[in-house]
Amino acid sequence: MAITVHQAFALAAARWAKRPFLCVLPETAEIYGITAGELRYAEAAERIETLRAAYAAAGYGHGHRVGILLENRPAFFLHWFALNGLGVSVVPINPDMRAAELEYLIGHSEIALAIALPQRHADLLAAADRAGRPFQVMGERDTPPEAAFPAPQADTEPHELSEAALLYTSGTTGRPKGCILPNRYFLHAGNWYANIGGLATLEPGKERMITPLPLVHMNAMAYSAMAMIMTGGCLIPLDRFHPRSWWDSVRESRATVVHYLGVMPAMLMKAEASPADRDHSVRFGFGAGVDRSLHGIFEERFGFPLLEAWAMTETGAGAVIIANKEPRHIGTSCFGKEEADVLVRLVTDDGRDAGVDEQGELLVRHAGDDPRYGFLAGYLKDEAATDEAWAGGWFHTGDIVRRDAEGYLHFVDRKKNVIRRSGENIAAVEVESVLQQHALVKSVAVAAVPDPVRGDEVMALVVAEEVPADRAGMESAAVELVNWALSQLAYYKAPGYVAFVDALPLTTTNKIQRGELKALAPTLVEHTSCVNTCAMKKRQGDHK
Repeated sequence: MAITVHQAFALAAARWAKRPFLCVLPETAEIYGITAGELRYAEAAERIETLRAAYAAAGYGHGHRVGILLENRPAFFLHWFALNGLGVSVVPINPDMRAAELEYLIGHSEIALAIALPQRHADLLAAADRAGRPFQVMGERDTPPEAAFPAPQADTEPHELSEAALLYTSGTTGRPKGCILPNRYFLHAGNWYANIGGLATLEPGKERMITPLPLVHMNAMAYSAMAMIMTGGCLIPLDRFHPRSWWDSVRESRATVVHYLGVMPAMLMKAEASPADRDHSVRFGFGAGVDRSLHGIFEERFGFPLLEAWAMTETGAGAVIIANKEPRHIGTSCFGKEEADVLVRLVTDDGRDAGVDEQGELLVRHAGDDPRYGFLAGYLKDEAATDEAWAGGWFHTGDIVRRDAEGYLHFVDRKKNVIRRSGENIAAVEVESVLQQHALVKSVAVAAVPDPVRGDEVMALVVAEEVPADRAGMESAAVELVNWALSQLAYYKAPGYVAFVDALPLTTTNKIQRGELKALAPTLVEHTSCVNTCAMKKRQGDHK
């Protein structure tokens, strides 16, 4: 039995030697400037062992950390597995990171080396200099430079609790935290996916999984990659999601499984229906955040189920929950029920267990003797944050969830995203998902702004597909958007303000930067780009 990621791949390569491990489509190859085609398990294993020997000769070993800035290129996996075989932890670096972010990551993680795209070498070296760290950089095909310092745990062999990767949180509400992820985290994620069954059954040696998700995310690293390794499947990583060529990529790759983010189905549904919509081999999609009003329509149009799941970087598969069995309650925010190996509590603001259909913060832990099995080992250099997250022996997720009478769990929103207006709790994500469907909207974020009577009011910050030409155009567009929201949501959830902006504050992983958004929204209330639509919000029956 494998106790490291490297060992898991070696076992897969021995069993599935002639099967393809990776597939690079022509579109991805052209964008990256690499060769298109498939890489078999045996070929990948040979290249990994060559790299592992080179790193060992350069002095890299157990306890070192090495950054990887290679986007979604196949080389990412080869270097990751080679380093893992020596007990080196990898730190994926988002290519969108810039000076201050790189300085923080290099200084905080203490990486000794980065394998990076040539055009980013100077940025990384400058950031390391500012951080005052001994640091070197290399290209994916370069010979590794001699390690800048000895391996901290050189006298021990890597094992299942050894750090395999350090993944940073998105930093939506503050400085990113480094999640220490041991080998067991990845092995458990792969085994979980390989064995969950139901609508998400993976057939050994047959699956072809396509994902546009970045390799700086746990989904692509822990679920997609490890599931394929555990089942001898082929992974098809794209450089990113391209709506116009998505179905061509799915068909050309012969994908049987797709991984998605909630915004993807909404964008795909905007395309005109076609007789070719069901011309594919996909059996299911795995993801989260699909708009409830589009869920059933998407499945009917494209002919496969979107299986909504819940997990966090911190929880891994130690407490993952997925709606992989019927009934899935399509049209709601249901993400299934927990299995026997996961324990769940929903806790209200006053500390009691939430009742049926009552909202509460989701607390989770793994069942059995080790409640942290499959979770992160902790936050790097932040024991206080780790202890706070595990207060009372449960991991506090920060997500607001409700459980219905049949025991199914329904996602509401992140705790910090809930807007409280006149005693009503409004989930920002719900309003965003409705507005995102409108043709005027390219992207949107919803935040609270102070209201002297109601406590909070809803503001929508909209990046328009076509910027209104003048004030009259803004007012007309705002009215159209609010009328759309009023037709889909309770009146109090509709925006009381619509602010047209050039861009949204985003993290390096393209998530909404909620901390910045919270500070920005109140400053826009009196701005010329903001339209006050509060008068449009009336209870049903109040309209004259």
